Amino acid sequence: MNFSRTDEQQILLESLGEFIARDFPDSYFKDCDAQHKYPIEFMKGLCDAGFGLMGIPEEYGGTPVDDLTLIMFCEEVARLTGTSYLTSYLIYVDDILTFGSDEQKKVTMDLVSQGKPSLCLGISEPQAGSDNSAMTATATHKNGKVYINGHKTFITNASFSPYMLCMTRDLDNPKPVKGISMWFLPLDKKGVKIEKLDKVGWNMRPSCEVYMEDVELDEKDLVGKPNEGFFQLMKNFEIERLVMCAGSLGCAQAAFDDALLYATQRVQFGQKIGSFQMIQQKLVDMQIKLHNMRNFLYKCAWEKDNGISIQITSALAKRYCAQAGCEVVDEAMQIFGSIGYTNDHRVSRMWRDLRVGRIGGGTDEIMVYIAAKAMLKAASK
Repeated sequence: MNFSRTDEQQILLESLGEFIARDFPDSYFKDCDAQHKYPIEFMKGLCDAGFGLMGIPEEYGGTPVDDLTLIMFCEEVARLTGTSYLTSYLIYVDDILTFGSDEQKKVTMDLVSQGKPSLCLGISEPQAGSDNSAMTATATHKNGKVYINGHKTFITNASFSPYMLCMTRDLDNPKPVKGISMWFLPLDKKGVKIEKLDKVGWNMRPSCEVYMEDVELDEKDLVGKPNEGFFQLMKNFEIERLVMCAGSLGCAQAAFDDALLYATQRVQFGQKIGSFQMIQQKLVDMQIKLHNMRNFLYKCAWEKDNGISIQITSALAKRYCAQAGCEVVDEAMQIFGSIGYTNDHRVSRMWRDLRVGRIGGGTDEIMVYIAAKAMLKAASK
């Protein structure tokens, strides 16, 4: 496997770098973070510059690329912006493009092509985090209409997304995972109540409680097939993990680059701190982790592009990259010392943001369960 950038990848990433350096300095993302503001100018700019629909089929106005190129793109956005989560919208869109009706696709793509928020994903509930089978939101069919009732939590972007892919469960189904359906739910409907959560990081994308009381939908608002919602969602779980890994890697690389430069400039005890062996050891160990993260992630993307199952390796990569990314950024903060703990430097933002990577998209512990279960099953054949 040769992961050297192709000419096309090099041109793409260089163009992306020029666009961000020209129009969006770190001060922009710092202000958005401080104001808890969605970076709409940046997202719109991505689309206007031809980057916003990366990985989306050409028939929807996108730029189709292989998974490795998509991961490189997500990594570079994170590295250049110091923000790990700006490209995750591509995951939600794929659910609609794969399973949605023509009308649902059109509505979604009209918003995405303008850089606007389109969808949020309504899975987690107070009693159903890692355990999706404990979901209790319901869809009741009556007089040709559908009525949604339930409580979703930690729903990213719910406060300004016009639609939610809402997962409901048939509580009478003896196999809970096989009784889950997916709905295209407008969040301005009567009966929807949204409350923002106060959290540690990801300030540019709010997380919310979403309460639904007799929210009326039409049968046509079903996405895909009834009772197949969980399996439809699973289609994107593996690539979602890789996109999250790319965000962790990009931010970890940015933090390392910043810390390395700082070590060549900061003087203590009459010499550059980079001359101290303990700082050198930190930088070396950080670099090793970055190499491991990148090699692991790129190999997973290459496997997916070549039709090789990544059921196990995507879970392993998610666990490793989420943890290693946090460790690299934490060491960068240590090298910066007190200045790294202030909001004046972006390393503090990355330190706050990356921690949720060990929770969202499947916790560290769930990644162990997924990988170990598959490994043991394969070994027993």
